[in-house]
Formats: sequence, structure tokens, C-alpha cells
Amino acid sequence: MNSDEVHIRPARQSDSEEIYSMLKQLAAETGDGDRFCCTVDDIREFGFGRHTLFHCLIASAQQQDLGLALYFPLFSTTRGRPGVYLQDLWISPGCRDWGVGLRMLREVIKAAGSQWQAGYLDLMVHGHNIGAERFYRRHGFIESAHDQHLTLKGEAFMRLVNNSEYSQGT
Repeated sequence: MNSDEVHIRPARQSDSEEIYSMLKQLAAETGDGDRFCCTVDDIREFGFGRHTLFHCLIASAQQQDLGLALYFPLFSTTRGRPGVYLQDLWISPGCRDWGVGLRMLREVIKAAGSQWQAGYLDLMVHGHNIGAERFYRRHGFIESAHDQHLTLKGEAFMRLVNNSEYSQGT
């Protein structure tokens, strides 16, 4: 089988369990299996609920799901334009040499371009996922010299929200 035999389509709410399964496989492959907290209900609510927070494409062939791309809009004040953030791209290990990943990237860019005029794509790669990093670099992705990824979560997140000392200044 080759990439031309693979069909890529927008995900539907009825795909939520399959999306969950593929995301869980991705988490296991990247060493995040023990931290993976997403549920099928989360996917239904945030991907297909009243306030959709992400979009998803599914790649399949012969009624078998082979991959997914989960993405959402973002906006850069520096660039003065909208972009697309690719949160997750997972392709089944058995078909990673078929060109499906590149087709998924193209479809994400096309969809984001037509839906919200995205003019760039951002993503992060797990530091130990050398294969994914090589894939992205081969297709023109570069490391940003100006950006460093920071996260606020857990107790620090709640402390910032609830602690009045933070509201005294910037």
C-alpha cells in the first residue's frame, strides 16, 4: 500500500474513541503513557462540543485508521497573522514510510489556510523523538532562536490564579 491509497478526512464526534486510542499510542511511544490523562469524553467535549478547541484529521485505508493530526488556531502578534499549531501527529508504525505524515501536514496546512487563513505552522517535538525531529527538519522546519517553551501547571497554575500577591503588579 502507498500514500495514494490512504484517505484523509476531518474527524467526526463518532471517531472520538479511535482518536483517543491513537493519542494513547502516541503517548506510549513518546514515553508519556504514565502522564496521559486525556479521556474519550475530553475529546468529545473539546473537539466536538459547544466550544470546539481543536480540529482533527484522520488517515485511513481499507477501513483501518492509520494516523491522526490534532491541531488548532493561534495568532502571532509578531507576524501579524494567524497560524496553526500542530499538537499531535501520529502515524501507525507499520505505514510510516508511505508518505502519510507529509500528506497529513499538507492537509492540516490547507485546512487551516482555508478555515482561518493560517500563514505558518508551529509545533514541538519531544526531545528524545529523533525520528520525528528528522522528519520535520527534512521538510523545512527549523528551531526558533527567539522562542523558548514554558509551561505553568498544577500548583503553580492555581497559585497564580488564587494568590492575591500576584494581582498586585505585573
